[in-house]
Amino acid sequence: MPRDYYDVLGVSKNSSKDEIKKAFRGLARKYHPDVSSEPDAESKFKEINEAYDVLSDDGKRQRYDRFGHAGVQGAAGGYGAGGAAGFAGFEDIFEDFFSSFVGGRGRQRGPRRGADRQVDVVITFEEAASGIEKEIEFDRLEVCDICDGSGAREGSRPITCPECKGHGEVRQVTHSFIGQVQRVTTCPRCGGKGNIIEDPCMNCDGNGRKAKRVKVSVPIPGGVSDGLSMKIPQEGDVGDLGAPAGSLVVRIRVKEHEYFKRRDFDVILDLPINVAQAALGDKVMVPTLDGEVEMTIPAGTQTGKVFRLRGKGVPRLRTDGTSVNSGDQLVYINVEVPTKLTDRQRELFEELAGTMDSAIQPQANGRGFFDKVMNFFGDNQ
Repeated sequence: MPRDYYDVLGVSKNSSKDEIKKAFRGLARKYHPDVSSEPDAESKFKEINEAYDVLSDDGKRQRYDRFGHAGVQGAAGGYGAGGAAGFAGFEDIFEDFFSSFVGGRGRQRGPRRGADRQVDVVITFEEAASGIEKEIEFDRLEVCDICDGSGAREGSRPITCPECKGHGEVRQVTHSFIGQVQRVTTCPRCGGKGNIIEDPCMNCDGNGRKAKRVKVSVPIPGGVSDGLSMKIPQEGDVGDLGAPAGSLVVRIRVKEHEYFKRRDFDVILDLPINVAQAALGDKVMVPTLDGEVEMTIPAGTQTGKVFRLRGKGVPRLRTDGTSVNSGDQLVYINVEVPTKLTDRQRELFEELAGTMDSAIQPQANGRGFFDKVMNFFGDNQ
């Protein structure tokens, strides 16, 4: 028994004609016998067309919804009743299919867009945060200044390709079970240009383009991160005559900083202090992207304590390339225990030790340093 036509196209019974047409196009591209590598492509293609022939026709669809396959027997697709001629809209549907697969049906091949160029740009951590305008030097193809892009020697001109008559395409007709199928391919003689250079320009070897070293100024907004790519339109290789140039793709590489790290739009700084500063408190100068700022360390500060400097992080980069309010700077405190002491320092520590309880007990409840470390790394996953 034939499969349900709605199941064949993968649509619901209340699908619109546009939805049915879209589903058919997708399946036709996948299973057309001339292009598909599926082992049962021909039978599936036949089934798909049969389903579309019925469901795309209001009268047939109404009979099918009412009586099933019996209501359209002898009218569906034409594979059992008259061949491919019964396909409604077949010609229009497959014009789209062939144009996407082989470059167009009955259309002249247009001039080719220029290729993109990619350049890596290395900037500092501070430049990534604040933004900078960089002058980039690279090679790209530009119009030959001798032949002005024609590719022909001075005093001569290209001739129309006799193979494709200037269209840049050639047509091939094959016969299949659905009848004649026309393929359009790039002309092998002129490479799709539509003309042939008999007397090529010596400067560019007939290409009409020649590599040239150029400098381009690229504005890099604040907030970019390592690995981010920016596309600058019209700064790549020049295209064929009448076609747009390609783009310049700038990939950002950010150098590691001596002591700053970055997490999203926040800047991370590990700040070492001595035991006296931790116990008694202190005012210290802390480096930021905007210069040094004064920060107060309260008495009794422990290793792992985090201080937040609002607005001292990296600007938030929006999708339109502009930067808005910045993140924060997170200062992680590390209390350093001295490994070498002078005689006087040892004397003072021994005196201090005599006034303090030397018994050591594991920390019971509450967040200790280990918890804070695990929480920090958890935030970065």
